[in-house]
Amino acid sequence: MLYQIRLVIDYVFARPTGAGRQQFRILPASLPGCQTVASETVTFSPQPLERQVFDDFYGTRVVQAVMPPGLTKLTVTMKASVIRRAAPPEFDMSARLPDLPDQIALIRDLGPEAPHHFLPPSPRLLPSAAIAAFARSATATATTARAATEALGRALHAEMTFDATATEVDTPPEAAFVGRHGVCQDFAQIMIAGLRSLGIPAAYVAGYLRTLPPPGKPRLEGADAMHAWVRAWTGAESGWVEYDPTNACWVAEDHIVVGYGRDYGDVAPVIGMLRLDGNQKGSHKVDIRPETEG
Repeated sequence: MLYQIRLVIDYVFARPTGAGRQQFRILPASLPGCQTVASETVTFSPQPLERQVFDDFYGTRVVQAVMPPGLTKLTVTMKASVIRRAAPPEFDMSARLPDLPDQIALIRDLGPEAPHHFLPPSPRLLPSAAIAAFARSATATATTARAATEALGRALHAEMTFDATATEVDTPPEAAFVGRHGVCQDFAQIMIAGLRSLGIPAAYVAGYLRTLPPPGKPRLEGADAMHAWVRAWTGAESGWVEYDPTNACWVAEDHIVVGYGRDYGDVAPVIGMLRLDGNQKGSHKVDIRPETEG
C-alpha cells in the first residue's frame, strides 16, 4: 500500500523565546522488505539557523534544528510517500519460554537489533510487581514467546480503557496500569514492562497508524494520529515480531514505523531545549491517505 503522510506540529509561545536546539523523530523508517520511503520533506517556519539529519543508535532518523531566538510561533511540517507491505501470515516458530534465555545468551552481537538492549529496565520502564503479576496471569497457558506476546496484548486490551485525558506524556506506566486508563503510549509501555518481566525482550515502536472512519462516514482531516506499539524478540528462528495492544492486533500494513527504542524516551517525536519565559501551547495533526484516495 502506498501512503501519503502529512504531519504538522504547531507551537505558540506566550513570549518570544531564546535560542534552542530541537530533535524531531518524525520521518518514516526505511525497512528492507517491509517499508520503503519513496519521498520525504521536512520544513520549518521560521527557518532554523542550522539543521542536520542523522541516525541514532537504534537506527531512527533524527532531524536536528538550531532555532533562532525571538520565536512566537513554530510550525514543523513533514510530508512523505511510503510504501508499506503487509507481513505474510506466520506460523509460530518462536522459542519455548524456558528456552528463550539460552537463545539470548548465544547472541554475541550488541548492535541495535540485539535483544540484550531490550530486556533490562530502561529510564521510563522500571520493574513493577503489579504489571509482572498481571503478565504472569495473562500468559499462564502460553508455551511460546509469540503466544505469550499475543496473550498479554489481548489481556491488556481487555483490561485497559483508551482515554486521551487520563494520562500525560510523563505518567509512569505503573500509574496508568493501576488506573486502567491511558493512551497508546501507556498500552505499549505497560506491555513492554510485562514482557520483560517474563524474560521476553521488548522494544517501543513509534510510528503512524492509518485509521478508518465508521461505515458511511467521511474521512476527517487530521483524524489519523501518531501511534505506538510493541516489538518483541521471540527467539533465534522467529526473531522480532510486532503487536499493537491498543487495538489487540498483530501489526500490519496500516502501521507505518518511525523508529524503535527501549521506551518512549528513545523515540519521542520532539525533544530538546528552548529558553522560555512564559507559557506555550503545542498541537500536532496527522493525515494518512492511501494513494487510491487521490
